[in-house]
Amino acid sequence: MKKSLLPTLRDFAFLTPVLFLFGRMNGARGLLGDADTGWHIRTGEWILEHHAVPTKDIFSFTRPGAPWYAWEWLADILMALAHRAGGLPAVVFGSLLLLCGISLFLFRFILRRCGSPGLAWVLTLVASAGSSLHWLARPHLFSLLFVLVFYDALDSWPRQRLWLLPLLMVLWTNLHGGFFLGIVLLGTFATGQWLHAALALPESRPEYLRLGCLYALLAVACFAASFLNPYTWQLHRHLFDYLTHPGYFQDIQEFAPLSLTHPLARFYETMLLLSAGTVFWCFRRQRYAEALMLLMWLHLALLASRNVPIFFLLSAVPVSLALAEGLNRVKNAAQVSWLQRLVALGEHIGELLARTGMQPGWPVFSVLVVVLVGWGMLTPAPAAVFESSFDPAVYPTKALAHLRSSDPVFADDEWGDYLIYSTQPTRKVFIDGRSDFYGVEFEVKYQDILHARNQWQTTLRDYQVDTVLARPKTSLATALAESREWRPDYHDTVVQVFRRIQP
Repeated sequence: MKKSLLPTLRDFAFLTPVLFLFGRMNGARGLLGDADTGWHIRTGEWILEHHAVPTKDIFSFTRPGAPWYAWEWLADILMALAHRAGGLPAVVFGSLLLLCGISLFLFRFILRRCGSPGLAWVLTLVASAGSSLHWLARPHLFSLLFVLVFYDALDSWPRQRLWLLPLLMVLWTNLHGGFFLGIVLLGTFATGQWLHAALALPESRPEYLRLGCLYALLAVACFAASFLNPYTWQLHRHLFDYLTHPGYFQDIQEFAPLSLTHPLARFYETMLLLSAGTVFWCFRRQRYAEALMLLMWLHLALLASRNVPIFFLLSAVPVSLALAEGLNRVKNAAQVSWLQRLVALGEHIGELLARTGMQPGWPVFSVLVVVLVGWGMLTPAPAAVFESSFDPAVYPTKALAHLRSSDPVFADDEWGDYLIYSTQPTRKVFIDGRSDFYGVEFEVKYQDILHARNQWQTTLRDYQVDTVLARPKTSLATALAESREWRPDYHDTVVQVFRRIQP
């Protein structure tokens, strides 16, 4: 067999998400663990049909016509086009390809910085494992890519090319609301350069000051470019209000800290420790921008699980530099012979991987695997591991046949997303995953219903809800079963359906 046909480390880096998806995440449905995918698809279809971006709600009966910012409208269109082409399997397959591209980009970035193919691949595996915490077929995947592109630009692009970043910012702004991370990254690097200027020798200060001012000007230019969206400055005001309101952080799982009992906690703890050590290494090596970046994302990763994937991706690069230098120092330390031999063995394996796994050539192996996975997902009768649909063991699939199209139905926000996908436009929902749209006051009423407390029945009456989808053995299901206003109408292992008893 020709060497060009053999898999390389680049192939393995590119296919790492495939390995995790089918090895740890129970197959293609792992990317549909959140039904927000459903309303993103329907939003994109609405935009394609009306040739406009929505400014008012189109999905709920509780806030009809209220102002709504569909800030991921461009990603929604891409998802809708994929859905038109091949349904949910095409959306999942496209998301997987995007994740594979992010993984390969990270591998090449780390390799260019540390020069060790083996170390670059190991850290790519670790970063992929950590970021898989939030692998979902949703627009936020674009932010994972763009934040790496911006970091790579600050690290290695010629200065004249850096002015392409505002153009990329326009695209990022209309794909996902995480665009402000690029502006924050530019501000962090500007601060790092100014700190370097303050601590450097007098003759070196002008260069660091100029570079810091360049990054600051780029941050301003990117901020200005982010106003090129359908909602202009109102999007920024809305995002600021949403992300600074403490009420949203109480009940949204993504904003809660990652539990150390989570299956991915060992990767999380490992990267936290490596990053903390790398912060000190960066300060000693006068890499102030990367030290500040690591400190910020260490804090954000501890604050909310939503920030963990970006923390893994950004920290992998400076960690690789610190590890490479540390391994080289261990190799040259005469007093620790057994450790020297261990490092030498690692280097030998790395050289072997470099010789056999980095040769140039067409990525035949990657293309073959992608074609097989795509065929497995898009075939009319896919195997269980390739099934790209919302899991009927999690969502009320069978209960849909028992709902009348005119019923005002209460379901939790996750099932609201599913109802939008499965029954829209004939059915409006009580609530769905757009927490920024419904607001904190409405979320309080929703949580009261969900936990059957306070004036929960009054709220259901106010919104004329006559059908409730409740998860079995929850407070709501128990309260409805005991209430004289409601009667059970259908149940299975996933859902209990209750209808209001008419007077």
